[in-house]
Amino acid sequence: MVQKVETYSVLLRKAEEIAEEINAKAVVLVYPPLEDVSIVFRGPVIIVGREFDIESEDVKKLPLPLSIGLNNLLNLVAAFLKGQGIIKKGELFVYVTEDSLGIKRVEERSIVSNELFDRYEGIVQRALEIAIELSIEGREGKPVGTIFVIGDTKEVMKHSHQIVPNPFKGHNLNILDPKVKPIIKEFSFLDGAFIITSKGRILAAGRYLDVDPKSLEVTLPQGLGSRHLASAAITKVTKAIAITLSESGTVRVFKDGQIVLEYNPRLSARSL
Repeated sequence: MVQKVETYSVLLRKAEEIAEEINAKAVVLVYPPLEDVSIVFRGPVIIVGREFDIESEDVKKLPLPLSIGLNNLLNLVAAFLKGQGIIKKGELFVYVTEDSLGIKRVEERSIVSNELFDRYEGIVQRALEIAIELSIEGREGKPVGTIFVIGDTKEVMKHSHQIVPNPFKGHNLNILDPKVKPIIKEFSFLDGAFIITSKGRILAAGRYLDVDPKSLEVTLPQGLGSRHLASAAITKVTKAIAITLSESGTVRVFKDGQIVLEYNPRLSARSL
């Protein structure tokens, strides 16, 4: 543990030097192993992961699951920085993980909405965590596929209907409650989607999305089926975010009719 702390301290010092030399617009600390993080930097510092008691206007906390993979995580961080006006196309930020240091240039194309971080940040994170766990574990050892639709619930409900009795009707269960996670997993076998409010309440499961991808001119890569088309379409006709889990194990996030994140935890686990 002592060696780990010493190594991380060295990485932080090098990050300070590099950020200054390349005129980086931010420093991003990915799941830092220290509770007492000290870094000297003239700009904003972004902490991804755990909660830290740091009182500073220049320190921002971004709760994203490390389990989505470092590349996906950094792309979401870049979108967040752009959305906050901290960084522009072509500019750089420095990132530090527990045992590595790197530089990322922000690309022009970013279709991730600020809603992913502002209105829905904790809820999207929890839904991603559940989808990733289901990808790896399955339900009772068998692969499952499902959809989580988050936000703009009034419009989503207008564009959907129940295809099985709603197991969440009359209950005030929230996806942010750790005790609710196994309940969600238990009902993941149902056809249709989970409908979740912007505050995290689970309104329904087994909900069919009444959207026509063709009329909405939704186009996705070949090989993606009706579950993904419906997810893309519902995010185009509403302001919601959709997260799909396919039986192949791939997790995809949709916003405004497009894929904004794609990750297969099973493939990552096999490469370890």
